[in-house]
Amino acid sequence: MKKILFKIGRRSKKAFNYQINEKKKNKVLNDYSRLIIKNKNLIIKENKKDIKNAHKKKIKENLIDRLLLSERKIFDIIRSIKKIIKLKDPTNVVLKKWKRPNGLSISKITIPIGVIGVIYESRPNVTSDVASLCFKSGNPVILKGGSEAFYSNLILSKLFRKSLKKNNVNEDFVQFINIKKKQIVDIMLTKMNNHIDVIIPRGGKNLVKKVQNISTITTIGHLEGICHSYVDKDADSKIATRIIHNAKLRNTAICGATETILLHEKIIKRIGNQILKNLSENGCKIIGDNKIRKFYDKEIKKASINDWSKEYLAPIVSVKSVKNIDEAILHINKYGTMHTDCIITQNKTSAKKFLNEVKSSIAMHNTSTQFADGGEFGFGGEVGISTNVLPPRGPVGLNELVSYKYQITSSGKIRK
Repeated sequence: MKKILFKIGRRSKKAFNYQINEKKKNKVLNDYSRLIIKNKNLIIKENKKDIKNAHKKKIKENLIDRLLLSERKIFDIIRSIKKIIKLKDPTNVVLKKWKRPNGLSISKITIPIGVIGVIYESRPNVTSDVASLCFKSGNPVILKGGSEAFYSNLILSKLFRKSLKKNNVNEDFVQFINIKKKQIVDIMLTKMNNHIDVIIPRGGKNLVKKVQNISTITTIGHLEGICHSYVDKDADSKIATRIIHNAKLRNTAICGATETILLHEKIIKRIGNQILKNLSENGCKIIGDNKIRKFYDKEIKKASINDWSKEYLAPIVSVKSVKNIDEAILHINKYGTMHTDCIITQNKTSAKKFLNEVKSSIAMHNTSTQFADGGEFGFGGEVGISTNVLPPRGPVGLNELVSYKYQITSSGKIRK
C-alpha cells in the first residue's frame, strides 16, 4: 500500500511542475460539468451501489441522505462548478509592489500551495467541489473519500480526469485513492511528507481529531463548531427570534449551527422567553442555567459547566444568561472553538466591540451563524472551514488555496 501511495504522491508532484493558464483551467472545468450532465444516469447508477451498501451496513438515515445523489443534487454540483469557472484565477496575482532605496524592486505574488491531500466522509459532492477548487488554484489534489461513498466518488473523479486528458492536461492533477483499507489514512498522515504539502480533513469530529493528532503534515480545518449567538440588551425582538430560530434549527447537523445562546440578563423576560418558546415549539430541547430556568415559564434541564463545551449537532441548545457584553465575549473566547459567533443588537457600538474582540474566524452581527459557508460568501464553494490561528481562516475557498512568494529585481545590485 505504501508503494502505491508513494507512486500517487510522485505523480502529483510531477503534475505540479506544469503551469496552466486560466483559459485552459476554465475549459477543463466547463468540459467536466458537461461530462457530469452527459453521464448523469451513470452517476446515479453508481450512487445507488453506495446507497445499497449503506442500507446493508445499517447506516443512519441522515447519513444516507448525505450520500444520495439525486438529479437535483447533481445539478447543484454543476452550478457549483460554473460558479468556480466565473471566479478569477487566484494565482500570479501581484499583491504588492515597492521599490527600496537600495535599488531593489520587490513584488509579492500569489502562487499555488502544492499537493493537497483531502480526507473526507459521506458527501460525494466534496469530490467535485474540492477537485475543481484545487485545480483552478493550480494545486494537484489527492482525494481519500469515505468507503460509504466509494462508487460515487470514483465516477466523479474519473470524469474529472477524463476532462483533463481531453484538454491535454496531466491527469494526475486529480487522483482518487481507490483502496478502501483504513490504513491508507495513517500512511497519508505520517509517511507522505515528501509527497503532500497540506492535509485538509472534512468529516466528523473523530476523523478531524485523528488527523490533527497524528498528522506530520500541516493541516487546515477545524475540530468542532461550538458557535454562539449572543442576544444583547439592545436587540430587536423580532430580528432576534427569527435569527436564533434559523441559526439553531435550519440544519442542526452542520458546523455553523448555533449550539449556545447567550442572553443579556435584562432581556430574558422581554425577548428571551419569546426566543426559547419558539425553539421549544419547533422541537428543540433547551438546557439552561439557573437564571434562565427561573424566568422561563416552562421546565427545562439545568445546564452544567460541560454543556458550554458541547457541539450537539442536533435540536438541542444550551442557554446562558450574561450580565453584559464583556461577559458574553469572555464566555465565547473561553468555550468557543473560533468557528462562528454572532451578536444580535441594534447598538452599532456594541456590535463593533463584539466583532473586534471575539477570537472567532467568523464574527457576525444580526446574521444567522448558518451563513458560515464558502458558497454563501461568494467563494463558489469551499474545501472546508479553518479555525487555525494562522491563515487561512474561515471558509477556505479558491483565494485561500494559494501561498505567495517575493520576486526581486535590480540592475546588478550587491549588498555592502
